[in-house]
Amino acid sequence: MPELPDWMRPPRPEGWLAEDLDNLPDAPRHTELIDGVLVFMMSPQRNWHRRVINALDRTLAAQAPEGFEINSEMTVRLDDYNRPEPDVIAATTTIDRDATWYEAKDVVLAVEVVSPESQHRDNAVKPRKYAEAGIGHFWRVDDVDSVTTVHVYELDDLTRTYVPTGIFRDTLTVDVPFPVELDVQALYA
Repeated sequence: MPELPDWMRPPRPEGWLAEDLDNLPDAPRHTELIDGVLVFMMSPQRNWHRRVINALDRTLAAQAPEGFEINSEMTVRLDDYNRPEPDVIAATTTIDRDATWYEAKDVVLAVEVVSPESQHRDNAVKPRKYAEAGIGHFWRVDDVDSVTTVHVYELDDLTRTYVPTGIFRDTLTVDVPFPVELDVQALYA
């Protein structure tokens, strides 16, 4: 087995910190930090996954009112040991052109488009971490038997967990975090 490159070795016994991600020049794109551990997106993305992300990015950007910024391929700093990368983000702040992450307090919606290799993280790990960090809304987009399905959740502030508010296969219509109406099946067209 080949030896690991130096940049893959954690700089401290307790693991990596959120700020370490910006100092890994040889790390693959879409490297995330979950519980102090680097998570790499190593397998190629499916066409469905990429097209749904692009469509959500465009659709949400077109419908977002002033004061909201829609972005993708950016990480969110949840705490010192967690900096995941939601597939799409809605934030209430504009970040600097050289920024590589958002503060959790500024993110109002995190969207995960589920892939086979990220299924456990997207269904269990990330939603729990987003809720604990106070991100008010979470959407999980699945390809269920070749039907695009959006599961919408809202944060219960008391329990710091998400509660389901809808499952959408045709037209998604929500009022929060801002009014959105979208054709779910057109996300993969």
